[in-house]
Amino acid sequence: MNQPEPQTIPNAILPPQSVSFWQAFMFWLKLGFISFGGPAGQISIMHQELVENRRWISERRFLHALNYCMMLPGPEAQQLATYIGWLMHRTWGGIVAGVLFVLPSLLILIALSWVYIAYGDVSVVAGLFYGIKPAVTAIVAQATHRIGSRALKNNWLWGIAAASFVAIFAFNVPFPAIVAAAAMIGYFGGRIAPDKFKAGGGHGKTKSYSDPALIDDDTPTPLHAKFRWSRLAQVVLAGALLWLIPMGFLTTSYGWDHTLTQMGWFFTKAALLTFGGAYAVLPYVYQGAVEHFSWLTPVQMIDGLALGETTPGPLIMVVAFVGFIGGYAKVLFGPDAMFLAGAVAATLVTWFTFLPSFIFILAGGPLVESTHGDLKFTAPLTAITAAVVGVILNLALFFGYYVLWPKGFDGAFDWVSALIALGAAVALFRFKGNVIHVITACAVIGLILKTLIL
Repeated sequence: MNQPEPQTIPNAILPPQSVSFWQAFMFWLKLGFISFGGPAGQISIMHQELVENRRWISERRFLHALNYCMMLPGPEAQQLATYIGWLMHRTWGGIVAGVLFVLPSLLILIALSWVYIAYGDVSVVAGLFYGIKPAVTAIVAQATHRIGSRALKNNWLWGIAAASFVAIFAFNVPFPAIVAAAAMIGYFGGRIAPDKFKAGGGHGKTKSYSDPALIDDDTPTPLHAKFRWSRLAQVVLAGALLWLIPMGFLTTSYGWDHTLTQMGWFFTKAALLTFGGAYAVLPYVYQGAVEHFSWLTPVQMIDGLALGETTPGPLIMVVAFVGFIGGYAKVLFGPDAMFLAGAVAATLVTWFTFLPSFIFILAGGPLVESTHGDLKFTAPLTAITAAVVGVILNLALFFGYYVLWPKGFDGAFDWVSALIALGAAVALFRFKGNVIHVITACAVIGLILKTLIL
């Protein structure tokens, strides 16, 4: 009697037995060059590659890490990459994942910033930006709607959003003060009416995967990811030194009031205020970089956001553009080294902006790994997220003003820019157009209009 042949499961996916450091290195490098689409797009790419295709980490462990990163100030997609890299390959794995998420964007932005500042008055460049600026206005308006629809679940949160908008629009209240006030409202509101301050939303519905993953739901926490007080102290001390050494060098070499020193201090503060993503901190960057320090003009700020939208990496990388333009315009190293001044300033602000994110992950990761239960938003953070909606609405109006009335209200209304912005808004809201495609199309339209018609 013939024995039945053993049955095989077609297309069964087995977890990788191991992933070498260099295999992971090549993936993080690739991710740094393809991470378009803002945090939602970047998280979607990581989910597809790491959870669905490669099975390096399970859905539950991925979302557990994401929930922690969403609670932190800073770019959650970059922090998520750092977290997973750290979980797989210890401290250096996290550092490599986080750095490679940012490095390609930094190099690209330095090059584009130089082209912009050195050749921005060339008709081709001017035409491209003429079309891009209205598109950016529509993109910020879409961000307001997207975040607001997810965050404003009741009248309490709507009220916080409205109050934050009035505070920054009508009274020019500093962004840190708005964050502090919202956190206080959330702290007390969460005790008075806890149901009104429950976190809502997320990054979409989850899906279960039956195929095992390298880091699966029941995979024990690796030894390096277990919490130890000595390890926490080492991370905090190393992080403090990595901030103090360059800041001390700048202060002693150039003085506290020098542009580079002030950039380091300003963007350290900005890094700790990025609750709600890059759009939330941009008004704070605008207040400091444009109004207080005059590192760049309002129009240049809009152009910088446009460049940030069209390059890979976190949108907060627009700070590299701010740093480059500031260093270049201030001629920090003399007229013969203007590019060097811009590149150094861009690298400097990137260092101070992202350093806290690495510390948060390497210090807090073991605490998060100590439990695999759901990690919930706190009431203060829920209130801060609501306040962020009002702040971003103010940012949309700010961009709209400079795009539609380039010479102020006393000047003519730019109806062509208005039509481009309207078309971009329809593409984004009605047809769910890809941001890169919308910006590219608007750039081509602007180039054609500027060179052939206007």
